[in-house]
Amino acid sequence: MSENASIESVLQETRTFPPPSTFSAQANIGSEEEYQELWQRAKDDPAGFWGDMAQNLSWFQPYESVMDGDMPNTKWFTGGKINVSYNCLDRHLETDRRNKAAIIWEGETGETRVLRYQDLHREVCKFANVLKGLGVETGDRITLYMPMIPELTIAMLACCRIGAVHSIIFGGFSADAVADRNNDAQAKLVITADGGWRRGKEIPLKAAVDASLEKSPSVENVVVVRRTGGDVDMVPDRDHWYHDLMQGASADCDAVELDAEHPLFILYTSGSTGKPKGVLHTSAGYLLGTTMTSKWVFDLKEDDTYWCTADIGWITGHSYITYGPLSNGASVVMYEGAPNWPDEGRFWEIVEKYQVSIFYTAPTAIRAFIKWGDQWPEKYDLSSLRLLGTVGEPINPEAWMWYHQVIGQERCPIVDTWWQTETGGIMISPLPGVTPTKPGSCARPLPGVVPDIVTEAGESLDANQGGLLVMTQPWPHMLRTLYGDHDRFLETYFSTIDGCYFAGDGARRDDDGYIWVMGRVDDVINVSGHRLSTMEVESALVAHDKVAEAAVVGFPHEIKGEGICCFVTLKGDDGTDELKKELIQHVREQIGALATPDQIRFAASVPKTRSGKIMRRLLRDIAAGRESTQDTTTLEDYTVLAKLRAEEE
Repeated sequence: MSENASIESVLQETRTFPPPSTFSAQANIGSEEEYQELWQRAKDDPAGFWGDMAQNLSWFQPYESVMDGDMPNTKWFTGGKINVSYNCLDRHLETDRRNKAAIIWEGETGETRVLRYQDLHREVCKFANVLKGLGVETGDRITLYMPMIPELTIAMLACCRIGAVHSIIFGGFSADAVADRNNDAQAKLVITADGGWRRGKEIPLKAAVDASLEKSPSVENVVVVRRTGGDVDMVPDRDHWYHDLMQGASADCDAVELDAEHPLFILYTSGSTGKPKGVLHTSAGYLLGTTMTSKWVFDLKEDDTYWCTADIGWITGHSYITYGPLSNGASVVMYEGAPNWPDEGRFWEIVEKYQVSIFYTAPTAIRAFIKWGDQWPEKYDLSSLRLLGTVGEPINPEAWMWYHQVIGQERCPIVDTWWQTETGGIMISPLPGVTPTKPGSCARPLPGVVPDIVTEAGESLDANQGGLLVMTQPWPHMLRTLYGDHDRFLETYFSTIDGCYFAGDGARRDDDGYIWVMGRVDDVINVSGHRLSTMEVESALVAHDKVAEAAVVGFPHEIKGEGICCFVTLKGDDGTDELKKELIQHVREQIGALATPDQIRFAASVPKTRSGKIMRRLLRDIAAGRESTQDTTTLEDYTVLAKLRAEEE
C-alpha cells in the first residue's frame, strides 16, 4: 500500500430507518441536538465532560485530576478512590433496587435462579471473605475458568471487592491455553467448576485445570463449584469445594478503597503470533465507560429485562453482562448453554419466558438463526423486545434486515456496535432514540470518542474513501498496557499512526458522517492493484438466498497479485458447480467485475473463535496451501480446520 492509497469501497447500501418517535420521546439521549452537544463538548473539553460523567459513579475519595498525560500514557481520575464491586452492588442497596432482580439465570438443562441485588451482594461478600481466607491479597491475580453460572459473576465481583485482579478464561480452552495464561499472569488461585453443559454434553473443566496445573507452579489453591455433579479428582490441601467454603463465610466484607488506576482485570486476546495478548483494564475509567455506554446505547430503564448472549469469558460479557449493566442497576438475563439446545428455538423461548426487552447478540449468531429458518422465532411471542443490538464484527446488510424484520418486527431500533477488547466499551454505535440507522453501518462515534479514517501516512481521507480507523483522543476505558509487555502494547497499537490508537480495522465514512467498518486491515485483498474489503464481498455473497455465511480471503495469484477465495456455508442446498457459477455471477452483479471470486469453496462451517468471530487468517493459510503458525488457542472447533484441509487435498 502506498502512503496515500485507500481501500476501495464497493458496497452500496442506501436504506435508512429513522428511530420510532415513541422511542425517541423516552430515550436517555432523545435528540440530534443533544447528541451533537454532548459529542462536541467531549471533543473540545474531555476533562470537563468526563469529570461530569464521573458523577454517575460512587467515590470513596474525590479525584484530584480527571486526565493526566497524552495517549497512550493517559491516566484517569488520579487521586480518586473507588471500588467497582461497591458501584455494582452496595450503592443499589440504599434504593428500591435491593429487591430488584440483578441476575436471572437459566441453565442449559432448564433450572433457573434469580439473585436480587441484596442476594448478589451477600454472596459476593461471603466469597470475598473466602478468597481472603485462602491468602488472596490486593493485587494478586486470580484465574476464573468457569461455565456461565451465577458463581462466575459472584467471583468477578468478589475479586474486585478486595482488589484482586481477575483473568477470565473461556470455559472451553485447552489445558495448555489455561497454563499459558496462568503463567503469564502468575495466577495465585484458580476458580473453576466440576464441569459445564454445552449442547447436552458435560464439559470437564476441573480435569482441564488439573492438567494445566502440572505446568502452572504459581497456583496455590483451586476452588471448585459443583455444577454437573460429575466425578472429579480433589487434591488435598490444594482443591476446595465452593459450597464448603461458603457455608461458614461471613456476609460482612467492606469494599476496599482502591486507586482509580488500580488494575481491574486481565483478558487475553489472540494475536497474530503464537502468544496471546494480556489486555489490562483499570478500575475507574473502565467502569465509567461501561456504565455510560450501557446507559446511552441500550437506553436502560428501571423496568428493562436485558440480555446479552455473549459468554462472560469475552470482553462483551465483562462489559455488558457484568460491569456496565450492574453498575446501572439493571436486571440481567444470563444463559448457560447453546442457542440450539434442545432445539433452535431456545433463545426465543427465553425471550418470551423472561419478557426480554433488550437483546444483544453477534452477527454470526444472527446468520445461524437465518439458516435455521423463520419458523423458530415465529413460534414465540417476541413482543416484549424494544431494542436489538449486534456486536463482534460488521453485520452484512441482509442479516441486518432479517434481524429488523423477523426479530424486531420492524419496530425495534438496532444498535450495531463497534468496539474491541482493547477499547473496553462501545466506541461507535447508533443511539436508538436519535440515529437513523443504515443496515451494515455502526453509524457515528459516541461522546468522548474522536475517530478518523486515514492513510498509512496519517492523512485524513475524504468521504467514501476507505482507510485505517484510528482514535485521535484518549478515552477513559481504553486499555492501559499488555500485561508484562508494555513494549508490545506500544508496538501493536501506537506505532502505525503517530499519536493515534490504531484499531487494526479498515473503514470509510459516508457523506452523512456514518462509519462503515470494512473488517481487519490484514483482511484487505490487493486485486490487480485495487485494495478491496473482504467484508464487502462476504456481504454480497450472503445476500444470495442460498448462502448462510461466507468468509473471504486473499491468496497468491500469479497475474492479479492476490486472488479472491470464498468459503461459503449454504442454508441447506448441496454445493454444485452450477451454484458456484451462479454465486460468482451474483458477486459480479452486486459489486462489479473487479470483485469476481476466483474460487468458491463450499464448507459445512468455517473456523471461528469461541466468541463467534471468523478466523480469516487461518483461512488465508488454507487458501494459500500452507501450514499455519498462528495462535489457535481461541479456536472453537479444531476439526473444522482438518476438514477444510482434507477437502483441499
